[in-house]
Amino acid sequence: MSLYRLTVHEAHDLLRRREISSLELTESVLRKIEECDQGIRAYITSTADIALDHAKQADERIAANDMGPLTGIPMAVKDNICTKGVPTTCGSRMLENFIPPYDATVVERLREEGAVLVGKSNMDEFAMGSSTEHSAFFPTLNPWDTSRVPGGSSGGSAASVLGNETIFALGSDTGGSVRQPAGLCGVVGLKPTYGRVSRYGLIAFASSLDQIGALTKDVTDCALVMNAIGFRDPLDSTSVDEPTPDYTSYLKEDLGGIVVGVPAEYFAEGLDPGVEKRVRSAIEKLVELGAEVREISFPHERYLVATYFLTSSAEASANLARYDGLKYGLFAPDARSILEAQSKARGRGFGTEVKRRIMLGTYALSSGYYDAYYLNAQKVRTLIKEDLDRAFRAGVDVVAGPTSPVVAFGIGEKVDDPLEMYLADLYTIPANLAGLPCVSIPCGFSDGLPVGLQIMGRPFAEGTVLGVAYAFEQNTDFHLRRPPTSL
Repeated sequence: MSLYRLTVHEAHDLLRRREISSLELTESVLRKIEECDQGIRAYITSTADIALDHAKQADERIAANDMGPLTGIPMAVKDNICTKGVPTTCGSRMLENFIPPYDATVVERLREEGAVLVGKSNMDEFAMGSSTEHSAFFPTLNPWDTSRVPGGSSGGSAASVLGNETIFALGSDTGGSVRQPAGLCGVVGLKPTYGRVSRYGLIAFASSLDQIGALTKDVTDCALVMNAIGFRDPLDSTSVDEPTPDYTSYLKEDLGGIVVGVPAEYFAEGLDPGVEKRVRSAIEKLVELGAEVREISFPHERYLVATYFLTSSAEASANLARYDGLKYGLFAPDARSILEAQSKARGRGFGTEVKRRIMLGTYALSSGYYDAYYLNAQKVRTLIKEDLDRAFRAGVDVVAGPTSPVVAFGIGEKVDDPLEMYLADLYTIPANLAGLPCVSIPCGFSDGLPVGLQIMGRPFAEGTVLGVAYAFEQNTDFHLRRPPTSL
């Protein structure tokens, strides 16, 4: 049996029955990383020694009948989520040598559950990108076709799950960075409601938008991970004290009584015909399963990209100001003054895309331009949220549409065209601006590459979102398809 192919719940059942050990499972995943990661490059840091130690500890817990659903299960963690004693680079030269003295709350919770850390996954630098080509170290490749991107910024996490180089992974989502790579790779990716999952230990990009989410092989696994990480954290001031249900209790195979809203604006110019066909077929499947579909209006859709990039870049400009070459970040030993140290640290430490967004954000916040750009972006953000609130008040339970306007594009195809790259996030941005839960699930293939269906719900309705996703998944086989076994 190729143990690395298992889902979380399949592995848990085998561990519980003592048919396999966590050590055997972990060794299988580590061998897969050793064999295949040169062809995918999903990881910045492999933590094999730590993983084997964690697996032995997990086996001791299992032997003592002290185990939960994630005990002994290998996981990958995106490299902007702090891991005690393990480098956390944010995919940047600025933090190339940073080793956190503490774990992020989500990592701490998963370790308490007995999960096994196998590595830190590659990402676009400081999570700014949609292809993982903006990593300072190397691009990650899509296991379906290694001439194409896996999406971003959590491309390493998505590729590691798809390539069986982990059983599940954590990513972060600021404008679609969990869901878009999940869509392009054909795995499940959930962005929770803003405030549902602690951001403590997540290195900030845009603080009003960032959320940590899960990337998994199926919806059941996603629910299990959310059960572990979806709690209030007093260390995060934005964490909400909202009761945490058992998300697996929402996983049912029919959709009777569910109303699905479909924005007419989602099926317009710029959407690849193959993607549109697969998404429309997926929506028809939801109807077959008992859902009612209503067309809804999203009148401020044309302002999404501008609103998101003004907001996120302004917040990035403020958050990244701490990397001054003195207190934080890369040190320039040849600098002769404080100003020169800052200039050299930022010039050498930040990549092109990060510099671009810092400059855009600084300009939007500057005297004389704040009202015209940043303030107006916040006003439009409110209107975008009201568009979605209006649909939910009218009885819509979830909003469905494409995850990405295109399938995975070629390495280098968009990297020199920032606007084209930014448009890759068109459909994922609303959930971040409105702080809503949203999942991407595989719904078909176009030109041999996965297409993602995105399902967005009311605040803290992760259960409803996962329930709709599960019903679709259980009545199709797209989530079972994997790239050639040579990977």
